[in-house]
Amino acid sequence: MYSEQAIERIRVIDKKIGFIENIIRNRGSIINALEDEENSRASILMHLTSIAEQFDKLLHNGELELLSNFEKQDIKGSYELRNFIAHDYEGIDLYIVENVIEERLPVIKLGIKKILDI
Repeated sequence: MYSEQAIERIRVIDKKIGFIENIIRNRGSIINALEDEENSRASILMHLTSIAEQFDKLLHNGELELLSNFEKQDIKGSYELRNFIAHDYEGIDLYIVENVIEERLPVIKLGIKKILDI
């Protein structure tokens, strides 16, 4: 159905979301995690960047059937957020990051669940 390489990329996305959830749980809230500029914020932003990179690799490898399990706005939005993180780290709008974590990561997790059947 899907290539093993594509499935592995989905597992990486799932793992990165899990890391973000653990950071937030350990800090008590998304806001507390994002306020910790030295550690938690940097980790969350790096994991979000990694998620975007995995989606980009899936897209460039032609995994369109697999990507149909996700909303186009999440794929495009993850890469746009990655570009903001990479090119204007200090100017990143933390409200957007908070919204992505609260609203979009759960939707992405649903797509992952469909693919991995977990």
